[in-house]
Amino acid sequence: MGRAWAVLILLVAVLTGCGVAETGAAGASAAESAAQQAAQAQSTQAEVRKQIDAAYQEDAERRRAADTDGQ
Repeated sequence: MGRAWAVLILLVAVLTGCGVAETGAAGASAAESAAQQAAQAQSTQAEVRKQIDAAYQEDAERRRAADTDGQ
């Protein structure tokens, strides 16, 4: 009877270990995906900021040109 319990406990431990390993791998994969998404979001944010800055610069140049033409 003691041996049966030992085998049962060992079997449960092995199966539990596999589940923990899968959970850890899934968690690592999800974290990597989140990191990639964050990097992409930062890249997109930087690109949008560049476009906004360019639009402000273009607008300032147009206003200067309009002021020069108006004088």
